[in-house]
Formats: sequence, structure tokens, C-alpha cells
Amino acid sequence: MEGNSNNNNLIVDVPSHFLCPISLQLMRDPVIVSTGITYDRESIEKWLFSCKKTTCPVTKQPLFDSDLTPNHTLRRLIQAWCTLNASNGIERIPTPKSPIDKAQIVKLLNEANNYPSRHVQCLLRLRSIASQSERNKNILEEAGAIEFLVSLIKKKKNDNSSISETAIEVLFHLKNSEARFRQVMKEDSEIIDSLVRVLRCGNYKSRAHAAVLLKSLLEVADPIQLVSLETELFREVVNVVRDQISQAASKAALKLLVEISPWGRNRIKAVEAGAVLILIELLLETFEKRACELVLTALDQLCGCAEGRAELLMHSAGLAVVSKKILRVSHVASEKAVRILSSISRFSATSRVLQEMLQVGVVGKLCLVIQVDSSLKTKDKAKEILKLHSRVWKNSTCIPPHLLSSYPSS
Repeated sequence: MEGNSNNNNLIVDVPSHFLCPISLQLMRDPVIVSTGITYDRESIEKWLFSCKKTTCPVTKQPLFDSDLTPNHTLRRLIQAWCTLNASNGIERIPTPKSPIDKAQIVKLLNEANNYPSRHVQCLLRLRSIASQSERNKNILEEAGAIEFLVSLIKKKKNDNSSISETAIEVLFHLKNSEARFRQVMKEDSEIIDSLVRVLRCGNYKSRAHAAVLLKSLLEVADPIQLVSLETELFREVVNVVRDQISQAASKAALKLLVEISPWGRNRIKAVEAGAVLILIELLLETFEKRACELVLTALDQLCGCAEGRAELLMHSAGLAVVSKKILRVSHVASEKAVRILSSISRFSATSRVLQEMLQVGVVGKLCLVIQVDSSLKTKDKAKEILKLHSRVWKNSTCIPPHLLSSYPSS
């Protein structure tokens, strides 16, 4: 049996009951689950908390609780075996520290609530605890850490300006279940204003964390909260996209625009915040598939209002870059791009716009869509656009002859 030390991989005879049934590695911190089977703590915690399994890996019986009882006898036997095999390069495993429990977290939070001067110390301790394991993140949530962090984030003034930013960082790294976020939004939606404030004034790291948290919170917000969002929120979300703080933050901001734009006057608020022009600029320099799809999906949403279409047409590259992404990224991107062009052709088709669509190759690209292997929905939408303006486009010399032959009859 192969045993591992810190420095060498050696072939040694390891007793089978010293090995974790999941990883088949020498156990360093053996613990017993409710079914009576012993596992290494790290492996079983990954099984329970990261993989979200609810059964015993060996017996397949349900685990009704996640309590893990240390197997001190087996751990001492393993340590003794390591000592006996020291000449083979096997290092003695250290005695593990007792894991953090809910009572310790509650005490830590109570002390911080009673003595504000300890906020920074408490946050650093919470960050350290959360970084150690998925189990610890569960314990923090159960002990009320999320509510404590939210209360710190909502404070408009802090003696130490880093308190809100550190609280956001810790909250970002917790599990943050959908149910917990829904409860936070139900109890006090002021957290949204606080996150927007961090988007405006925070450093790049805290702005990135705030963007992701904002998306998660608004995904579970009720319609009344969504229709009452302030224009400032859209402005700061657009700034996250513009500044490209991080890939995760940019995608979160784009997804957020997609999710909240359909509600109330949110499309107009996003347009007034400069979203359309920023999205077009981003589309000009973005080639990554998922990013292109998100940008085009957001533009499709915003072109659902007259203001959004006007902004797209105001940009000299608006029509051209949308058309360029058709058949070059994915079926999803092509569908969204054709939908944008459909909105333009149906509601904003002045003679100038129709001529521009010819000159920048939009009409030729739509003819190509009909010819190639694209989705039926996208083909039908392209045919509708071409039929709608066939009187202006059909006999144009701007369309290559091999594409013009596919132009649909009226």
C-alpha cells in the first residue's frame, strides 16, 4: 500500500483501517459519523459540505446530522504506527486542534456587538475561520454571522473605513444560501444601498465582492423591491462593467443588468446610466463566448425601449458590431444579436437606419443566417426582418449576389 509523507512517496504496509474509505489516504484526523463509520475529517467534510451529500459513503444510509465525533483511539494508533515507521520516512501526524463550534462563534459575535472597538478583530477572526473549511462556513451561518456582517455593511459611518470592506469580503466567502439572502432582503433591503455605496467608494477588491453579492441579493428580491431600484445602482453597476475590475465582477454586473432590466422603468434607468454605450464598447473588444452572450443579452433587454435603441444607433459601431457577432460566437449570441436587429428594424427603421444596415453588412449577414446551419428561431426572425424592408433592400447592390439569391420573397 502506498503511504505519503511530506517529503517522500514510499511503498509501506499501511493497515487498511488507517486509511480513509473515501480517499484511501492515511487518516490525519479520524472522525466517526452517525452510521458508525470512521473517515478522515477533511474528506468527509468535503463530501458533506462541498459535494452536499447526505448519505454515508460506505453504507449509503442517510446521515441525519453532520456531527462528527473524533475517533481518538484510532488517531493514537495511527500516530504510534507513524512513529514505528519513522525509519521509512513516515512523519508522525500532529494531534489536530478541536474544531470550532457554534457556541464559540456566538460568543465571538456577542463580544463584538457589545464592544464595537472589537469589530476589526472579530472580522479578522471570522475571515480566518471561514477560510479553513466548508464546515466552518456552515457553522458561521448557523451562529448568525451573516446578520452580524450585514449590520456592519449597513453602517453609514465607521471609525475605520475598512470595516465595511472586510465585512463584505467575509460575507462574500460564506456559503450564503438563497434562503438566507431572501431573509436578509425581507428583513431590511437597506443592504442594497450599502452595497451600492461600496460600489461607488470602495477599492477594486471590495467593489468586485459587492457586485457579486448585489447580484445574489437581487436574484431573490421581490418585484416591489426591483421596480423601486434607484438610478444610482444602475450607474455603479455600469461602472463595474466599464472598469473591468475582474472577470467575476463583470459577469455578475452583466447578469444583474439582464435580471433587473425587465422590471418597471429599469430599462430606461440602465440606459440613462450609460449602459448601452458601455456594452457596445465592451462588445468591440470581447471575444470570450460567455461574455459576448451576456453583453448581447443585456443589449437585447435594453433595446426593448426606445431610449435603448436610440443609444445603440447613436454609437457609430453599434449596428456593425452586433451584426459582426452573428455566426461568430454561438447560437445563443446569434439569436440575441438577431433579436436586437429585429427591434431596430421594427421600431426605429428610419431611412437613414435602413441605409446604414445595408452599408455595414447587416442585411447581407441576415441573408447568410438563412443559408447556414443556425437555429430555426433565428432563421425565422431573420426572414421577418428581411421581408419587412424588402422594398428598400431587395434590389440593393450592397448585398453580394450569392447572398441576394437567398433573400426571402415578400
